Amino acid sequence: MAEHGPGGCCGPARVVTDGAGTSPPSPPPAGSVVADLVALGGGTFRMGSDDRYAYQEDGEGPVRRVRVAPFEIAATCVSNLDFAAFVDATGHRTTAERCGTSFVFAGLLPDDFPPTAAVAAAPWWREVPGACWRRPEGGASTLDGRGDHPVVHVSWDDAVAYCRWAGLRLPTEPEWEYAARGGLDGMRFPWGDQLRPGGEHRMNVWQGDFPARNTLADGYLGTAPAGAFPPNGYGLYNMTGNVWEWTADRFGGDRLADDRRALRGGSYLCHSSYCFRYRVSARMGNTPDSSTGNIGFRCARST
Repeated sequence: MAEHGPGGCCGPARVVTDGAGTSPPSPPPAGSVVADLVALGGGTFRMGSDDRYAYQEDGEGPVRRVRVAPFEIAATCVSNLDFAAFVDATGHRTTAERCGTSFVFAGLLPDDFPPTAAVAAAPWWREVPGACWRRPEGGASTLDGRGDHPVVHVSWDDAVAYCRWAGLRLPTEPEWEYAARGGLDGMRFPWGDQLRPGGEHRMNVWQGDFPARNTLADGYLGTAPAGAFPPNGYGLYNMTGNVWEWTADRFGGDRLADDRRALRGGSYLCHSSYCFRYRVSARMGNTPDSSTGNIGFRCARST
């Protein structure tokens, strides 16, 4: 089991609005992710990796030349404040809210948290009743102090619903990787091949011994603000680490038997000892109704 988490908890999500059949919901507020799009000119680039760190079983290779048309992509992931505006305007209930449960990293739960189901192959994932985007750790947890953090516990279906409301879409995998590379060719990270150039932390991933000890050397145990750490060459933040990001594409390509959607970028739980997927070429798949405490998304738009 990879670190990104278990599969979905219930059937396909349904968008619930408070204005169906009447007037359209209000548009995103000024200063939201819509106003934070970065225009990229597109072009041909080398996608994927064949180096010793690549997970070929994930379809990470072979390296191939791919062309992307000009597009725009958000500088940051959708934040809790952005998602709250969407929910206020539409009444949307997320997959996790309708299921009544989602999966949370055990290290974020209190020591006296009652026993709940864990994933056999990844016992650090705990099923937590009531965990959702509003209550990331379930129970009495809140978004206090996390308004600018990426929204989590959102399924692919939730992400698509947000994008439709905002007049945007999810990026394709080639668009996502082209953007994440920031204009650099064949590099491992958005800034180059060194994990910590000059000893500087450039992203939010697990520090120490996973899953028992996090030294917090990069400053964070769970999510970091969506605009934390220096941006890449295109002005995009946290393209690796922090949260996995949904993309528009199926993980298995066009094979209809594989309904999983592709996620990119890794998360705050990534560690080289078991999941060195916090690289620009790495990918992962999950079902469209899956939600966990380390999955978010960013938006894109065709030009």
